[in-house]
Amino acid sequence: MNIIPVKTGRPYEIRIEKGLLAQTGALLRPQFRGQNLAVISDSRVAELYLKPLLDSLEAAGFGRPATFSVPQGEESKSLQMTSILYNFLAERHIRRSDCLIALGGGVVGDLTGFVASTFCRGMSFVQVPTTLLAQIDSSVGGKTAVNLPAGKNMVGTFWQPSLVVCDPDTLDTLPEDIFAAGVAEALKYGMIRDEKLFDLLALDGAREHIEEVISRCVTIKREIVQNDERDTGERMLLNFGHTLGHGVESGSHYALSHGFSVAIGMNMIVKASVARGLTAPSVLERLEKGCRRYGLPTFYDGDLERVLEICRSDKKSEAGSLKAILLHSLGDGYIQPFSFEEFESFVREGLE
Repeated sequence: MNIIPVKTGRPYEIRIEKGLLAQTGALLRPQFRGQNLAVISDSRVAELYLKPLLDSLEAAGFGRPATFSVPQGEESKSLQMTSILYNFLAERHIRRSDCLIALGGGVVGDLTGFVASTFCRGMSFVQVPTTLLAQIDSSVGGKTAVNLPAGKNMVGTFWQPSLVVCDPDTLDTLPEDIFAAGVAEALKYGMIRDEKLFDLLALDGAREHIEEVISRCVTIKREIVQNDERDTGERMLLNFGHTLGHGVESGSHYALSHGFSVAIGMNMIVKASVARGLTAPSVLERLEKGCRRYGLPTFYDGDLERVLEICRSDKKSEAGSLKAILLHSLGDGYIQPFSFEEFESFVREGLE
């Protein structure tokens, strides 16, 4: 088992091993001495993995948890669903001393984390991510959020989990496009910090080295988050491809997944950087080749003006400006401030 400690304000561990889902109860028992648990999942994941999770909790001596399945999709990351879950937990007599378990992908993890951070002024929660994107990215670092019509992740908190349990076997049931969406985030880590990881993904393949891929991505994120838990400096590097990606995702009304949108966002920003002479053309060529290997899109044929409009309201933007993540070279990302006008001109130049 690979154990990666995260030394944030509330320290915790990330456990990575095939077959680990069946050990969740045993892993949770030393962390939580109470009895009352609630498991939040989605309709698809619950069909596949709720029973083995519940069996592991029962074997560890926990009582039967309350369970709730939200509909699949980004629409469940809403204030409306948050309110529904608050009432569900209150009716089941869940209290601050109890614990929530998020069983699912990024939507379930973000939503459960947000609920845990705000219900009864904050309670413990455990991440059991079942998608590649969630295992390498959204389950780690303590960001929680729900969406507004105005944009993605506009309402959220920083609230670290008590434990993250990653079982790569859960990835075997993922459709290829959902797996590929996770690879987009893994490619991001390679682009900003680890050229060898990028080549492992682009040349060798993610599935062939899945535990190594998860561990390397999580280790990179762990190091960055420990240095900048509240996302005021270095942690912004993790936003590579995301400012434009969130614009693409929201602009498509979530018809494009987060991972696919990030792939487009990475390609757009690197094209712009190449056009300005800030990044070598070979970096773009390698990124495009890596994306094509997994069927990830490399260009956007929608409404660019709408994407740029959404970028202006990005939660990381400041008065009249935003910070974009560019590359000195593959594996070496940096933060570049732009005014809105400069950023829009920069992006358009890359698409000419």
